[in-house]
Amino acid sequence: MTTNPDQDFVLKTIKGRDVHFVRFWFTDVLGTMKSFAVIPSELENAFAEGMGFDGSCVEGFCRTQESDMLAYPDASTFQVLPWRPDSNAVARMFCTIKTPSGEPFEGDPRTVLKRIVDRAAQMGYVFNVGPELEYYYFKDAEGTEVLDRGGYFDLTCLDSASDLRRDTVLTLEKMGIPVEYSHHENGPSQHEIDLRYSDALSMADAVMTYKLVVKEIAMKHGVHASFMPKPMADEAGSGMHVHQSLFDMDGNNAFFDPEDPQGYNLSKVAKHYIAGLLKYAPEFCAITNQYVNSYKRLVDGGEAPIYISWAQRNRSTLVRIPGYKPGKESACRIELRSPDPAANPYLAFATMLAAGLKGIEDELELQAPAEDRDLFRLSRQELRKQGFATLPDSLGEAVELFASSGFMREVLGEHIHGYLVEAKREEWNSYQRNVTQWERDRYLAAL
Repeated sequence: MTTNPDQDFVLKTIKGRDVHFVRFWFTDVLGTMKSFAVIPSELENAFAEGMGFDGSCVEGFCRTQESDMLAYPDASTFQVLPWRPDSNAVARMFCTIKTPSGEPFEGDPRTVLKRIVDRAAQMGYVFNVGPELEYYYFKDAEGTEVLDRGGYFDLTCLDSASDLRRDTVLTLEKMGIPVEYSHHENGPSQHEIDLRYSDALSMADAVMTYKLVVKEIAMKHGVHASFMPKPMADEAGSGMHVHQSLFDMDGNNAFFDPEDPQGYNLSKVAKHYIAGLLKYAPEFCAITNQYVNSYKRLVDGGEAPIYISWAQRNRSTLVRIPGYKPGKESACRIELRSPDPAANPYLAFATMLAAGLKGIEDELELQAPAEDRDLFRLSRQELRKQGFATLPDSLGEAVELFASSGFMREVLGEHIHGYLVEAKREEWNSYQRNVTQWERDRYLAAL
């Protein structure tokens, strides 16, 4: 009999809530949710010894001859799925993937994030993140017919998806995921639901849940939700701006310094962290923006930043210092604006954190802020002439920067780094072989 309190809670809840199936959730390297169902009588054994499955069937896991994998459920992530019936209910738990010898599997994205989070803890920090995920609603999965012609913050008959957002928020809250706010975004039928910040591992689990809930509720209403970065050429792309901060083990915000001579209330730790993000952003772009379609959003003159810069008031920079509550320690954070919602959140958060920690370790100097320039109006060529480095302009360029990065190989491990280099080169080469945008990118509508 298990003695772990979280596991005891799971077993008691299963009996009390008439749960007949527990889904074990994990992701492949690209961030696609994977799952298999376990009956309650197998759970105690699963907690102790894991549940075996064929890893060769999972994108980026392992070759056929090395296919035996074990999924160990994390009891602290147990939730009953509220969109399934109350009778013969279905629950879920996220899993850590291990080898038959009991070693953490190096191809498991959740394990990668755990490892970097542990490294931060060894340095005395807890990594908190609060992502803003944008997405579109379409009439169906076959095209891009929108539901409305609304814009930023519209709350009129134009915003026909208010009920969809409402049901989505309520469902997330039933699953223990707090939401800060939701609203109509810039594009027609484009929306955003912002999750309240939490530690990185919990948030990565929450992002995967969020994306599934958005799609489930959309399907319930007879429409389709898409996290594709740029589903329509002439409309706004969808981003995943990631607010982030480091807290020390006593609960103090390590980014906050009211004596900052520049007036940003940023500590030296925060400035070194930002410098690390700026230095390594081009190298981790293949993680935060992992598809051909991602670079339809990162274009000259678009709203997504393409240049390596930071500021407080200037929203055209790669890193922004939000100033909603100046002088308040708990609100002090930075915002990375380049990632998109098709990224694998485990790997995205891991690479961001690793880059920031590297900046702290190496005491990297932070470049001057770009407060008074509207850099959205400049092309990559003009930016480079003025001394601004830029993000890659295509998946092909991003993959080659990623491939040559010893730092990314160290952060992600040989398995994931090598797989992604091979897979993303193939994706780019396929695109280059005169394959049309729609033919190459249409599968991304499922993201």
